[in-house]
Amino acid sequence: MIKYNLQCKNNHEFESWFSSSSEYEKLRKKKLLECIYCKSLKIEKSIMSPSIVASKKIDQKGHDRSKEFNLIRKDLIKIKKFVEKNFEFVGDKFTQEVRDMHYNKHKNKNIYGTASLQEKQELEDEGIELESIPWINTKEN
Repeated sequence: MIKYNLQCKNNHEFESWFSSSSEYEKLRKKKLLECIYCKSLKIEKSIMSPSIVASKKIDQKGHDRSKEFNLIRKDLIKIKKFVEKNFEFVGDKFTQEVRDMHYNKHKNKNIYGTASLQEKQELEDEGIELESIPWINTKEN
């Protein structure tokens, strides 16, 4: 996962997470990214600083949260492995597949893929419920 600071043509700034930098580029080129404030589809990455991960996770009160962080990370890795093993990856055809399953109830299968915020909202408006899972990188640096 990668987090980008984004900026629309009206200079609104916001953050968003992507599975990779190429995923961001693909969504941007297809105009599937939109400003959370004004709905502009002209989105670019803004200046950002790298995130440096310390060996200890210290909260605002100075408490070491490394153990909690590692437990959560392990749980997310387990979830990711379970999904990859038991679900079919449909990529950017996710919303199309979900609609097909929802309206043609006979075609029910476990799938996962990608959807823009706009696509997620449209599905929700249609009464189709989705769950988002933080998709963490399982490779060590």
